[in-house]
Amino acid sequence: METYELEDIWRIFRIISEFVDGFETLRHIGPAVTFFGSAREKRESRYYHEARKLAKMLAHNGYAIITGAGPGIMEAANRGAKEGGGKSIGLNIELPNPQAANDYVDILLNFRYFFARKVMFLKYAQTYVIFPGGFGTFNEFFEAINLIQTGRSAPFPVILVGEDYWGGMVEWLKKECLGREFISDDELDIFTLVDKAEEAFEIIKEQMEKGEIKKKLKGF
Repeated sequence: METYELEDIWRIFRIISEFVDGFETLRHIGPAVTFFGSAREKRESRYYHEARKLAKMLAHNGYAIITGAGPGIMEAANRGAKEGGGKSIGLNIELPNPQAANDYVDILLNFRYFFARKVMFLKYAQTYVIFPGGFGTFNEFFEAINLIQTGRSAPFPVILVGEDYWGGMVEWLKKECLGREFISDDELDIFTLVDKAEEAFEIIKEQMEKGEIKKKLKGF
């Protein structure tokens, strides 16, 4: 057998192990909210404080908090989870420039493969809260709304926080994507744009209380 074939076989086992570890670790965490946002957000920024505040409110009300385990917005959310007495979960990713998990993560999983990590974000959280971020944050946002759009996931709240940051993108989607009929009008309702932690909290709380959040990633 060629060397590259052996490498592919071992890669399959590594992928399987990441799924098994994720499923075994996260299956009992209860209702959870995943936070996304820039690892480069400064601790003194408004969005760091909003993420920390929202995570604390959610944790105090029984929600586990899931992040990518890194600094910035991720640290803020894990910090708020601990302050609120909730489960603080981090799904770290191996990168060429290693990303150390922040000091506020209690339950840590490490991933080599982005796609395995994304499944865990989706499978175990009933809500996505997305703060300002870069390419990775955009990727996570658009994948979530695409899964809902195509019916691969039941609808669940996808909340953008930060009108000054996300507002221009939302207007572009309306002008270009909706204007060219690449999306339909109701598909813009897949996500919600808010500006404050309290607004996001009320959306999540209301829909949870109504039993409207029954997210299921189909095929898992």
